[in-house]
Amino acid sequence: MSPVQYWLFQAGGLPPTLAIRLAFGTSLAVILPNAVSGVLKHHKNSAVLWKEAGLIGVFALFSSFGGAALAARLSADILSKIFGLVVILGALKTYGTPAVRAKKDEVDAPSIVSCTAVYAGCGLVVGFLSGLVGIGGGVVSIPLMLVFLRFGMREAVGTSAAIMLFTSAGGILGYVINGWGEPGLPPYSLGYVNLLNLGLLALPGILAARLGAGLAHKVRPEALKHLFVLLMLYIGMRMIGVF
Repeated sequence: MSPVQYWLFQAGGLPPTLAIRLAFGTSLAVILPNAVSGVLKHHKNSAVLWKEAGLIGVFALFSSFGGAALAARLSADILSKIFGLVVILGALKTYGTPAVRAKKDEVDAPSIVSCTAVYAGCGLVVGFLSGLVGIGGGVVSIPLMLVFLRFGMREAVGTSAAIMLFTSAGGILGYVINGWGEPGLPPYSLGYVNLLNLGLLALPGILAARLGAGLAHKVRPEALKHLFVLLMLYIGMRMIGVF
């Protein structure tokens, strides 16, 4: 969503720096209702560790606000390069992850870390990057939970959806406040969140996601992973300026 909005805002005549801030802020606003829908489904499957999600989420809430505040002060060139690097790293991580995991990898982790400082550190990192580049944070939080907190894969994915509630909320607030009164904003904007784009993306996105999920079950997982990685690499390199 972020790169497409970034390019469309520029095509509509907005300067790059204003366009990318609007793209990031609006993307976080679209992520919030999707995160609510996702976490409810994961909760039904008992895949959300709420205590841990709340602990990470509190720190992520504040740091995502800080990330958004920093984004409001950086140029489009810097923000697009940071976004591109995050997406490329996510693509490389995805490429190195099996498309189909054995069931033994999906059971509860035997010894989840209980150190509050580790949770705080993970929350600060996830939230800051989420607010800075307008992403939900799953591409960052899942690896951190697997490696540093020793979550099982199933719990990492479900808990990540809950953490997105915090990261997107803090980021949205940061983009609204820091963009309030900014000259040159398009109509129907609350700071750096454009309500028109939000409406155009949220409902169709939810409906399209259902269709995409159905299609995903008809495509070989390995082929789907490769297509996804190629798309992420293309977007990441284009945002960096390779193309």
